[in-house]
Order: sequence, then structure tokens, then C-alpha cells
Amino acid sequence: MNILAYLIPISLILGGIGLAGFVYTLKSRQYEDPDGDAERILSGRWDNHPKP
Repeated sequence: MNILAYLIPISLILGGIGLAGFVYTLKSRQYEDPDGDAERILSGRWDNHPKP
């Protein structure tokens, strides 16, 4: 049972780090325009063709 004294705080700390990372990505607006990125991949506007 002594191992639970170590595992519970460690799991709470790791969960808090994961939550803080998720909140950071939300605040840095990384999820703003997923449809725009998908359309930019398919467009040929910025396509660099290899030189023959």
C-alpha cells in the first residue's frame, strides 16, 4: 500500500502537466483553422515543382 503514496501524486502531477499543455495549445490558437489547412494542402498555388 505504500506504493500508492507515490503513484497517486505522480499521476496527478502528470495529469496536471497534460492539462496545462492542452490549455496552452488552446490559448495559442493552434486549433483555429483546420479546414483552411486542408484546403491549402490540396491547392497548387504554393507547389514547388522539382527541376528536371
